[in-house]
Amino acid sequence: MSAATGESTLDQIEKILDDIRPAVRADGGDIQLVSFEPEHGLVEVRLVGACYDCPMSTATLRAGIEHQLRHALPVVHSVEAVA
Repeated sequence: MSAATGESTLDQIEKILDDIRPAVRADGGDIQLVSFEPEHGLVEVRLVGACYDCPMSTATLRAGIEHQLRHALPVVHSVEAVA
């Protein structure tokens, strides 16, 4: 848990995803948090709806989701999409 906020890392990740979701939902997609592996700093998300097979989903994942999570939470090293 973060000493400053009392929130778990999962809660912090979910809040950041909540900030990203409106833009993703506007295009007919959504993001689901699947897991966080603290030993590797890996966040796994599922891209659903229009994001599932969108050719821009990789850019959304790297430049949007991963960038925001890594910037806000130093414990996050990478984000991967899972089926």
